[in-house]
Amino acid sequence: MALPTNTATTYANVGIREDLSDIIYRVAPEETPFINNIGTGKATNTYHEWQTENLTAAADDNAVLEGDDATLDAANVPARVGNRCQISDKTAVVSGTNDAVNKAGRKTEMARQVMLKGLELARDQEKQMLSNKASVAGAAGTARQSAGIESWITTNASRGAGGSGGGFSGGVVAAPTDGTQRAFTEALLKAAHLLAFNNGGKPNQLYMGGFQKQAFSAFAGVAQQRRDTGDKAAVIIGAADVYVGDFGRLAAIPHPYGVRARTVIGVDPRMAQVDYLRPMRNWELSKSGDTEKRQMLVEYTLKVSNELAHMVVADLTTS
Repeated sequence: MALPTNTATTYANVGIREDLSDIIYRVAPEETPFINNIGTGKATNTYHEWQTENLTAAADDNAVLEGDDATLDAANVPARVGNRCQISDKTAVVSGTNDAVNKAGRKTEMARQVMLKGLELARDQEKQMLSNKASVAGAAGTARQSAGIESWITTNASRGAGGSGGGFSGGVVAAPTDGTQRAFTEALLKAAHLLAFNNGGKPNQLYMGGFQKQAFSAFAGVAQQRRDTGDKAAVIIGAADVYVGDFGRLAAIPHPYGVRARTVIGVDPRMAQVDYLRPMRNWELSKSGDTEKRQMLVEYTLKVSNELAHMVVADLTTS
């Protein structure tokens, strides 16, 4: 059918108003399950310390003579460990004109920027605490850095050939040494879980990237075990599947950006927390022209109450 002559159509109409939605669609991983699952506390110095202790090995020959004098046992002396507080920040700057014009999807551009920068700053914290980074004491020209949980775990560790743990020594948490990569298998998970059990650890959450989560899901009986136990993902923030091992349940928490692709970290959330020297806040920076500037900042450290409570399966293939 032909268009009638001289019909006014939208193609020639210059007065049509724009049709711009007031919704801004964002597709990005925003969750911080590690921060949300562990505890929070307060730090009062840039070097934050705490104490750990263990019991002597159980003995099956603890028998003494009747009427004998007591033999004095060695005292249980706690160990003193610590981590450095790290300062992380994000900034936003918006021109005066940008906040004056009529915008879709937000009332003020600065409010939107502050919201987004807050999400980014929380993600930076999450990634740092799940990392293999060493602690850095800092100096006038060097920023302090908090060690990540992967660096703390030395005892309950399954590593590839040549790999070794970092751990705390002399006021510093060292980074682990990567070893030869191998495929993530149920046998590797069970071996690390056994180490944790033998040392008194009770990890119940597994943090892993997408590739390792797919390998985990292929372990024999994972889906059936979840149905049998009735575990629900809502019980633990971010939980997806529950593996029932010989020494307890392990909730798999797939993490899109926090954990190294080659690592699976087993955590007891009761034995880790983020301690704040200065909680996250934002303030206006000094004005130097026709702009508004704000800084968001947080000063924090990861407290690993006792590394024996956690486990790691490291040096895994990623493809």
